[in-house]
Amino acid sequence: MQKKRLVRGSVTWFGRSLFFSLLALLFWWQGSATYAAPDSESCATSSESRQFDFWLGEWSVSYPGAPDASSSTVSLELGKCVVIENWTGGRNHQGINVFAYSADDQHWHGLFADNEGRVHVFEGRVTAGSAEFVGPSRGPNAETVLNRIRVVRQGPNRVEQSWEKSSDNGATWSTVFRGEYSRKSKGSSNPGR
Repeated sequence: MQKKRLVRGSVTWFGRSLFFSLLALLFWWQGSATYAAPDSESCATSSESRQFDFWLGEWSVSYPGAPDASSSTVSLELGKCVVIENWTGGRNHQGINVFAYSADDQHWHGLFADNEGRVHVFEGRVTAGSAEFVGPSRGPNAETVLNRIRVVRQGPNRVEQSWEKSSDNGATWSTVFRGEYSRKSKGSSNPGR
């Protein structure tokens, strides 16, 4: 009789251990499936992420009052998911623009930062040959100012970028920068299609 209880107790202990082990495995498996990346198209091949490729390359930039040394390099980073512009406006003014398409909210997002301490965050849209981003900032008297950046393909080797500001919530805009980008000829490559 004691042997039956011992065997029955061992079976019960084994059964409970197996049950809880399987239960723990099930929770672990469901948890890892919940937090795993969705099976979606890679941004390297997604058509939305490739819409800004027309801007890729090495550029000379001209604008009113621009020094001859103004230039821009636009490249892809992080598995071709992020468009990065490194630019110099001459006179030791430099900056970086970062743009990426988010499959989560299906919008483009951008960040502007320069070596004078300015940082702006944008949201926008990009179509083949044209991009527009809008984002708020504060003016000198703490008023809200809207910023709008546009990047428009003018041809295979020319792009125009403009920066506009609005202090009346977008009713009117004033241009604070308009730059003409000319592709630097290095064997006449055209990575932006």
